[in-house]
Amino acid sequence: MKNVLILANGNIAKHFVKWLGKSRIYSNQYYINCCQQDKECFTKTIDNITYIDIDPTSNLRLKTLMDEVEFSTIFVVLEDKLEAKFTYKNIRFIDDKVFIVFVSKWDELSFDDENLNLLNINEVMASSLYEKLPNVPLIAKNIGLGKGEIMEILIPLGSSFAFRHVGAISHRKWKIVAIYRQEKQIFPTNNTMIQPNDRLIVIGNPLVLEEVYKRVNKRQGVFPEPFGRNLYLLVDMEQKREEILSQINEAIFLSNKLVKTKLFIRLLKVVDIEDINEIKSLENDNIEVFVTYNDDDIFQDIDFDMSQHEIGLFILTRSIFKQSKYKNYIGSFNRPIYLFGEESLFNIHKAVLLMGEEAEMESLSTSVFDISESLKLELTLCDYNPEGDFEETAKIVDHYESLSRLYGFNVNIEKKRVNPIKELLSKDAVLHIAPYNKEISNSSWLNFFSTQLSKHLLSIKKHPLLLIPVEG
Repeated sequence: MKNVLILANGNIAKHFVKWLGKSRIYSNQYYINCCQQDKECFTKTIDNITYIDIDPTSNLRLKTLMDEVEFSTIFVVLEDKLEAKFTYKNIRFIDDKVFIVFVSKWDELSFDDENLNLLNINEVMASSLYEKLPNVPLIAKNIGLGKGEIMEILIPLGSSFAFRHVGAISHRKWKIVAIYRQEKQIFPTNNTMIQPNDRLIVIGNPLVLEEVYKRVNKRQGVFPEPFGRNLYLLVDMEQKREEILSQINEAIFLSNKLVKTKLFIRLLKVVDIEDINEIKSLENDNIEVFVTYNDDDIFQDIDFDMSQHEIGLFILTRSIFKQSKYKNYIGSFNRPIYLFGEESLFNIHKAVLLMGEEAEMESLSTSVFDISESLKLELTLCDYNPEGDFEETAKIVDHYESLSRLYGFNVNIEKKRVNPIKELLSKDAVLHIAPYNKEISNSSWLNFFSTQLSKHLLSIKKHPLLLIPVEG
């Protein structure tokens, strides 16, 4: 049982004591100093509240009480400035270690006391009003460090986080620990879908959470959010010169199409300094070029770039990505990956998405609409089934049609009784969008015999391929 002394008067004191009367914490014993008139206004008699009547500015009376009872905390909630100051001095004269909570409405009042918590009413009220402003995150002040490492975030309609699964959102430095939806609390798993008007309780580094809050409140049309802001091109300098320049031009084209993105280029396996200078000449406010001279430093350099430049999309060749060390390493960042195809993005006007597992299709849906809208591509959801069984995918079709109406962006639903791989290969000038999951990451010669589309994606070189991370 901890003893708490409350030296209080005035309206704030009355409201505070009423809250005590509602408290379910029975392990505290409260000693409340008030006159008989205030006692009647405070609350009904409760077992763990004892009312006393002393003058706290009297050192003798206060010492007598503190000698009789050992208090762990003393609250000073007095309306008169002089009375409050004398009360504080008396407490410190009697006990220089007891913890004091001092409520002040006087801005010039300050104390040099490590065992005192000074609550300025004006600051508390200003902070509360500030949090009522639009686009201001709500942070927990009295939990943890109280510096913003615990935050509540409302998901607005049109947010890049809406209709995404928790596990598909990058959160190496922050976590979603709870979701509040329709007055119910949800402890999310990786497969929990975030919906508009959800309130997320997130925990992490305060600076990271500030950026997360900004991302949540950005509307659709800002791909590669919510994964990050900028594009990251890895260039193998051992390729032919025309291939290198083609990839750089395509990456620049993609960056220009996406809103407010910057392109970072990392040159690998450099063989000719003149080539570096030529590429460096492309640098401007929206393009930066970095060079890795030592192969042993590649991953260290990529790590640094990822930490400094808000990378949201990797751009690279299939030949690089097929190498296990790159595939596993890049995959660990949980970012979308754009792989060049034999057909250039310059000439593409359609995006296709082949039907897959329900959870994966829902997880990547908002990104699919986002990238299609940003690049002004006609979007087609392809339900290709050799058996002709389209009933199993009805929920997925409903989901995409609902988003189509929500975002005002048309989606074509194409149902055919065909082999999906052959049908995909027959198409020309399309961007192929697909979920990026563990199945793609697993390389094996047995993939040749698999009927799963994900096992064959990297071997289809015709189309540029955009892989969007999902759980699975």
